[in-house]
Amino acid sequence: MSLKGRSRFRLLVVVAAMAFFITSCQSKKPASDEAVLPMDRVAPSPSGSQTILHKTFSVTASTSFPFEVPAHAAMPHLHGNYKSFVKQISADASDDSANVDFLILKEDQYSDFLHGHAGEAVFSADASHDQEVNFSLPASQDQPQKYYLVFRNGPGGSTKKVVQADFTVDF
Repeated sequence: MSLKGRSRFRLLVVVAAMAFFITSCQSKKPASDEAVLPMDRVAPSPSGSQTILHKTFSVTASTSFPFEVPAHAAMPHLHGNYKSFVKQISADASDDSANVDFLILKEDQYSDFLHGHAGEAVFSADASHDQEVNFSLPASQDQPQKYYLVFRNGPGGSTKKVVQADFTVDF
């Protein structure tokens, strides 16, 4: 090969190498939102606490309190306690006649409950007048999840009960 041919060959190699490096350094276009499924999206988990219930109330048949776990809550946790009484709130009023059932229901379970259909509950504590609750709820994925705390008067005992409850959800 002549000197002129070698120069052209070197120039061609240099140009090809530069073109290769330039195209490899360009950033790739991100995938469009349409190609990513909602469940595949990663979002930061919310953090904090929410007081759900801190009150004294009456239960004749049942009483419910809705609450919501925000979207992307990785490890929501419900904790609290309740005490039920037949008459007024006093230490000697707590006995088996003051028992109430406690349920945690998802939205569809609550709908069934309202229509008189007995079904599964996320959590339940039957016939108690003094109960501590410490329960981890399922992760909420990409949508907020609505739940209901339900206090139900059991058969027998007094027809009207007073409940003192204090519940918080951490996420």
